[in-house]
Amino acid sequence: MTLFEIAARGGWIMFLILLCSLTAIAISFERFFALRKIRINARTFVLQIQNLLMRGRLDEAIKNCKQTPGPIASLTKVTLEKYDRPHDEIKEALESAARLEIYHLEKYLGALGTVAAIAPLLGFLGTVTGMIRAFMKIETLGGNVGAPVLAGGIWEALVTTAAGLVVGIMALILYNYIQGRVAQNIYEMEESSYNLLEMMREKEITGHEI
Repeated sequence: MTLFEIAARGGWIMFLILLCSLTAIAISFERFFALRKIRINARTFVLQIQNLLMRGRLDEAIKNCKQTPGPIASLTKVTLEKYDRPHDEIKEALESAARLEIYHLEKYLGALGTVAAIAPLLGFLGTVTGMIRAFMKIETLGGNVGAPVLAGGIWEALVTTAAGLVVGIMALILYNYIQGRVAQNIYEMEESSYNLLEMMREKEITGHEI
């Protein structure tokens, strides 16, 4: 039997499991390329901005932020655009912008986590419904069935369990990998934001204008 024929024996539950697998793959590819697109060397970027600010080239620093992709550049731009405001106001604007950036970073992750959770459950559901069909067949035949008939009904039911577990494991691995990438981006955001806030705090205390 081919893989397609084996999957077809699982019934309509297999269609839902297939849909889960396609959803997990689509989300993973979208997040992978989205996170790769915004990937920059955070330390180098922040140092460049700090050097520009130390030379009083604020406009050039903001322009650099606009031309650089990713949440770190966006948060830096928000901070620089309010450089002449009180420290508390800068911090509030930065926190608001950070929440929005984190929302974009975690986009679709909830759906991927849901797929990882429900795919094995769908597999177990398919097994239960398959076993019900098998025993209904046994009842129809009046119990006059041999081991091959019974074994055939059981393995057909277990196909969905195997498929659900495979999809669930795959989705969980992808979820944890992407979540790790997101966590790294958030850490770099927090670190760069902290450094900029400290610079702004020092500017406010010393009264030094950028």
